[in-house]
Amino acid sequence: MNERTKDTVRPDPVIDRSGGINAAGRLTILAFGIVGLAVGFALIERQRAEPFVLGILGVLAVIGVVCMFAGAIGLIRFGGRGQSVDITRNFLDSMNEGVVITDPANRILYANRAYADLIGVMDAREVRAVDGVFAGHPSSAEAIHRITRKLREGVAAEEEVRMPAPLAGGDTTVGEARWYRVEARPLTPENGAKSLIAWAVADISSERARQETIFQELQHAIDYLDHAPAGFFSAEPDGRVVYINATLAEWLGMDIARFEAGSLTLADIVKGDNIALLTGILTERGHDRTDVIDLDLVKRDGRSLPVRLLHRVPVTADGAPGATRTIVLNRSPGEEISEASEALRASEVRFARFFNSAPIAIAAIDPDGFIGRRNAEFLKLFGGGGDDGGSKKRKLIDLVVESDRPMIAAALDSAKSGATDIPRIDASIVGEGERGARFYVNPVADGGDGEEAIIVNAIDITQQRVLEQQFAQSQKMETVGKLAGGIAHDFNNVLTAIIGFSDLLLANHRPSDPSFQDIMNIKQNANRAAGLVRQLLAFSRRQTLRPQVVQLSDLLSDITILLTRLLGENVKLEVVHGRDLWPIKADLNQLEQVIVNLAVNGRDAMPSGGTMTIRTSNLPAAEVSRFTYRPLPVVDYVLLEAEDTGTGMPIEVQERIFEPFFSTKDVGKGTGLGLSTVYGIVKQTGAHIFLDSEEGKGTTFRIFIPRHIPAEGEVPAAAAQPQAEIADLTGTANILLVEDEEAVRAFAARALTSRGYQVYEAASGVEALEVMEEAGGKIDLVVSDVVMPELDGPSLLRELRKTRPELKIIFVSGYAEEAFKKNLPEGESFRFLPKPFSLKELAIAVKETLGR
Repeated sequence: MNERTKDTVRPDPVIDRSGGINAAGRLTILAFGIVGLAVGFALIERQRAEPFVLGILGVLAVIGVVCMFAGAIGLIRFGGRGQSVDITRNFLDSMNEGVVITDPANRILYANRAYADLIGVMDAREVRAVDGVFAGHPSSAEAIHRITRKLREGVAAEEEVRMPAPLAGGDTTVGEARWYRVEARPLTPENGAKSLIAWAVADISSERARQETIFQELQHAIDYLDHAPAGFFSAEPDGRVVYINATLAEWLGMDIARFEAGSLTLADIVKGDNIALLTGILTERGHDRTDVIDLDLVKRDGRSLPVRLLHRVPVTADGAPGATRTIVLNRSPGEEISEASEALRASEVRFARFFNSAPIAIAAIDPDGFIGRRNAEFLKLFGGGGDDGGSKKRKLIDLVVESDRPMIAAALDSAKSGATDIPRIDASIVGEGERGARFYVNPVADGGDGEEAIIVNAIDITQQRVLEQQFAQSQKMETVGKLAGGIAHDFNNVLTAIIGFSDLLLANHRPSDPSFQDIMNIKQNANRAAGLVRQLLAFSRRQTLRPQVVQLSDLLSDITILLTRLLGENVKLEVVHGRDLWPIKADLNQLEQVIVNLAVNGRDAMPSGGTMTIRTSNLPAAEVSRFTYRPLPVVDYVLLEAEDTGTGMPIEVQERIFEPFFSTKDVGKGTGLGLSTVYGIVKQTGAHIFLDSEEGKGTTFRIFIPRHIPAEGEVPAAAAQPQAEIADLTGTANILLVEDEEAVRAFAARALTSRGYQVYEAASGVEALEVMEEAGGKIDLVVSDVVMPELDGPSLLRELRKTRPELKIIFVSGYAEEAFKKNLPEGESFRFLPKPFSLKELAIAVKETLGR
């Protein structure tokens, strides 16, 4: 039978036992049954047979009515099932694959003619089941065993079997191997009987032959590519190299046999910042063209390999970049043919290295403002910013924010007109974060080639802008600090007079006197004003500190109860102590004020309650780099953190948070000096303070306090203990009072005179020297202001020491002791009394100094 007949004529199955008794047979049996019943009834008496006849007719009538209703509602179909069976048989009989259906006992119920032809039999009695056909060959027995095992589990199975000769036998060459595909799947009958097994066997030798031919051709193609005179590699968008040919591997000094896809990245073979030339293109969506790139690759031994890349990034269906196709041309010396081409090659390699290794971004711009060739630094600074999908290029002005584009456009127009003195332009770069660049625009001297009419150089000034802002902020704070310090000094003189004269009045009035309470109110408000002045001095870093070795954990433990009361019931306090904290050196009382102010500030930021966490830890110098704050010297620190879960602060508030008198609270609910005081104390201690804040999430203040290494015998200070009261504050010594502020001098003179001292007054340092000369050595103590016209306090002391080296002296000032101490001789002994001071404080200072 030819192929045409085979395709158009349905061959009869070689075995078909699937039908059993067909419809005609069942009808014949039913007819004979009815005839037998009729003959039986005819042979018996009519009266005896009549009940049986009526009963049978009734049963038949009921069956007929039931069948009518079942047919009407679709429970019984007439004629459809036989048609379905015929279609199935026709389909199986027409298949070119051999099909066999067996029962659970492995008896063949159906086998089509294609199966008989496949195994080479003509008689149905010679047809064997599939496992019997293949089981006799050792090469296929294992495969058939695996199939039968899965069938027992109720799972379909498929195997490809290699046979040493065709199953049909015949006139074949000895040793000719054939391949067969064997499939088997269980079939579950509708009546719930045991599962039948459907087998399909196909000769796939020609398909295998085609696969082997394709594989051989592919091997040849790979061999051709591997040994091509040019290198080749392919990389995924994430930079993983998935293929590299033998030529490129040899150039790079790699063993191609050990290369595994994805084990190498572009960063491993591309030198320095040149990687931006490839990654910039890889990240561009819609990019689908070939780029010519000159750069250096890195060999295994670290040497450079100058190459030219023909680099193409195909585009996937969704427009995303796919794996690259990159041809690599070796541009090492000796690779070119002629001397002229060698010289050209060397020149191009040198230019490519200069161009791509330049630390500034360089790009060529055409007359329309579109970006052409650009170097690695340009791609690094602006991202993949030369193209905007496909072959469409981007303009230079598209790389900067909208507000700066007119300046760039004007500079490009000037360059096109031939201008050479184009000013530099500082512009902000589009994208995430506040980044900036400085552009230098220059025309090409010979007018360019149409594609490169303008050369643009750009420098990243993002960090410079940050430093400028920090410097400006620092200058601003320094200026405000000087202003605050100057105001505080002058105001301290006024407050000293107010407090002093209030003390004098109180000394002459009894508590029952109606004026006594008024005087007390004056003094209390003056003391309150003095507190504000001290905060201003703290901000300006001109207050007097008494540094001592402090253990931060002990300090926190001492003030925990105070902090709990300050925070109130709605705010939970958590104190996390670091282990084995290093000692620090700071003013104990001032450091307490820093912690209290930060806690109160956090409480005010949590009006609905929250958690205030104070945390301490050691920060070794090696770990300082994990914080991006600048400037932050790399030394060992003890880190103090105050974190709240409050409302947080916007950027504009963060920039002003340490300024004196700046407050976000309502009028009358804060002086705005709390955080400015913290800033001043921290800076004067030699520490650093920074904050991180996010609106709606809270704020964290971090104070970096330098580690102190105690000298031998130096121990941490305990909490300040109150000094014992001095009962007798009177005396008979001779005191020279030097003060340029008349009100302060008048109060101090009256205060000391009332205590029995002989007081000599001087309004300046020059006048004090004259008084000393007139007194003729009778002066026992000098109480002098520091800042005075003509001759200040330290200069006065140096003059007095020339004739009275043992003379005792007390300096009074509204500035910190450190502000003038550096102007005194090394090892000079003196007592310091900060302004404003009360009558009692002055008397105690004089009494203690004279008693030394």
